[in-house]
Amino acid sequence: MRLIVLYRPNSEHGRLIEEFVNDYQRLNKPGQLEVINIDSREGISIATLYDIVDFPAIVVTQTDGNVQKIWQGSQLPLMDEIASYVNQ
Repeated sequence: MRLIVLYRPNSEHGRLIEEFVNDYQRLNKPGQLEVINIDSREGISIATLYDIVDFPAIVVTQTDGNVQKIWQGSQLPLMDEIASYVNQ
């Protein structure tokens, strides 16, 4: 599984996402989460690939790239909900 968080660090949601990422990593396996700036080349590529139009976004994919779940917008999912997809 691959867990990706796309966001803009200097946006209105930047601080919220950074706290969310820190809390998630503290409660789950470290290194499981990829945090990517949406304005980077990789961030733009991932947003285009998975048709993400609202930020922040959290994407869970299988190792082959098939999407398991995408959350978009400021309403973040519960950490347990993310973990349930990642730990399948």
